[in-house]
Amino acid sequence: MVWIWLGVVITLTFIEISTAGLVSIWYIASALVSLVLSFFIDNFLIQFAVFVILGTILVITTRDYLVKFLVKTKEKTNIDRIIGMTGIVTKEITKNSSGEVKVDGKLWTAISNKKIKVDSAVKVLEINGAKIKVEEVDE
Repeated sequence: MVWIWLGVVITLTFIEISTAGLVSIWYIASALVSLVLSFFIDNFLIQFAVFVILGTILVITTRDYLVKFLVKTKEKTNIDRIIGMTGIVTKEITKNSSGEVKVDGKLWTAISNKKIKVDSAVKVLEINGAKIKVEEVDE
């Protein structure tokens, strides 16, 4: 049984190394516990039950913490900082064609779900490539 658990540990380690996210780390730990347990208990069903139950408990109790700890948050670039800012429409925006908005002293090609007239105040919702999506701000 020792060789089976050693094979499981090695296989899961290769899977974890070859993937970008945390996939099997918890089951590697539970396979190591089952490996140690195989020296003392010959019953494979008990070893397998410990492997599955402990791995599942580890996933449930520690995954969120490990993801927060290991996955770095995306830092905003200079462009991302305009999201949420208010701008002024300099060229009318219609539902079917883009217009132009001045935000933070720069002109942007802008799109919207509604028609927005020149000199209207707008809020930047998101950036799609070189265009920004805006909505009219009620003043």
